[in-house]
Amino acid sequence: MVQSVKTDSTDEKALLKGLAVNDRKSVETIYKLFYNMVQSLILNNNGSADDARDIFQETVIVLYEKAKSGSFELNCQLKTYVYSVSRRLWLKKLQQQQKYVPNIAGLDETVPVEEEVESHNQLNSEFQMMEKAMLHLGEPCRSLIEAFYLQKKSMTDIAGHFGYTNADNAKNQKYKCLMRLRKLFFAEFKNNDV
Repeated sequence: MVQSVKTDSTDEKALLKGLAVNDRKSVETIYKLFYNMVQSLILNNNGSADDARDIFQETVIVLYEKAKSGSFELNCQLKTYVYSVSRRLWLKKLQQQQKYVPNIAGLDETVPVEEEVESHNQLNSEFQMMEKAMLHLGEPCRSLIEAFYLQKKSMTDIAGHFGYTNADNAKNQKYKCLMRLRKLFFAEFKNNDV
């Protein structure tokens, strides 16, 4: 059963603001309002329930990135935007699997979102290249960079944990590790011809 909950533009702006700050209630509301619509789109166009979950999650990520940018102007209903992004992501996936179906139902209810999908795909690709570069980085550099950037540890904590004499030495080592990571990343970037 498709849920038809009406939202006005004020509610939609509040939802986007909530999404931008990772508010759980906003995320849940977006799921409640739009998941069934996206699931129907995918299931009616050669997709599975797993595909629908994946596409919806990617759509929410695109929406999150847009909302977080602060410069996103929604010039249609949020429902239409979500549908359009999901549709583009699904068409792209079908093309990659050579299952392209040009006549997807509901074409009249879409807005052009190619740019958002492309930038999302570009970002995704760069994250994958960064992951590869991190894997090739080796220890202790990988752990040091993760400690600083992901675990948000201070240089003093890092110096103590990794056995450096002081925070400045740890900082110098972090810099050297970053330079190595940068080199690896750009080598990967070149190989992928992005």
